[in-house]
Amino acid sequence: MKKICLFAYFIILLNDIYAQQNTMLYTKVKGLSIAYKKVGNGPALILLHGFTQDSRVWKQQIEGLSDNFTVIGWDAPGAGLSANPPDNFNISDWADCLAGLLDSAGVKQAHILGLSWGGLLAQEFYQHYPNRVLSLILADTYAGWTGSLSDSIAQTRLKACIHDSSLPPPDFVPKYLSGMFSDSPTQQVKEELSNIMSDFHPIGFRLMATALAIADTRVMLPKIHVPTLLIWGDADKRSPINVAHQIHDAIPNSKLEIISGAGHVSNMEKPEQFNIIVKAFCLSIPIK
Repeated sequence: MKKICLFAYFIILLNDIYAQQNTMLYTKVKGLSIAYKKVGNGPALILLHGFTQDSRVWKQQIEGLSDNFTVIGWDAPGAGLSANPPDNFNISDWADCLAGLLDSAGVKQAHILGLSWGGLLAQEFYQHYPNRVLSLILADTYAGWTGSLSDSIAQTRLKACIHDSSLPPPDFVPKYLSGMFSDSPTQQVKEELSNIMSDFHPIGFRLMATALAIADTRVMLPKIHVPTLLIWGDADKRSPINVAHQIHDAIPNSKLEIISGAGHVSNMEKPEQFNIIVKAFCLSIPIK
């Protein structure tokens, strides 16, 4: 009888964890409905997705890191189940929305992990709310397209994004999917990201691309004074490894971890290695 009760308790516990990982919460910030997931216990770890994406790209991180952290993955305004922002929305507005989300979730300070566009947002959030940041983790990101690539590349990318935002998903997804991976992703992870990208918001995609194109955070990077970790796939086609070294050199005392065989979405392509790196880094930082 005791064994049966223990087994039943274990099943209930698993069901509760599964429900947490798959339940979206909602809050309203700046008049916008924002969807997010909140799972686990411990210091807060905030996950910021890239453009064309939403919180589902963090599935392996939410599952793998929630034993040690309170993991929060949002759908940024203009993505996933969150509302679309107005046409004049910019990266500072997203940073303010993120602060409002943390207020709603009862989070005063957090580790901020941003992937690609989410990494640009993480930098902006630190600039506006430095006292709320325990650490920064910047994955396969940029100092803006202008800051990390060139003005001409930034404008070429932006022009393509504005055009492509009007495409139906069956035409849109193939244009961007292959660039997110190395040359040898599994079929499963390709299908997973393809399904996520099929739900892209045209206006959110245009606004996020615009934010990336005009941004140049090179002057701000040397002013980052919290523990900072860079995680990069060595096969990143969108933000090549030389960008990682540029940002690493610019941020005082930052660390750089390179994941072999991973592309732009290194968290999806090599999730186990990605999680080990994030966990070790965050646990090494004293909580004030």
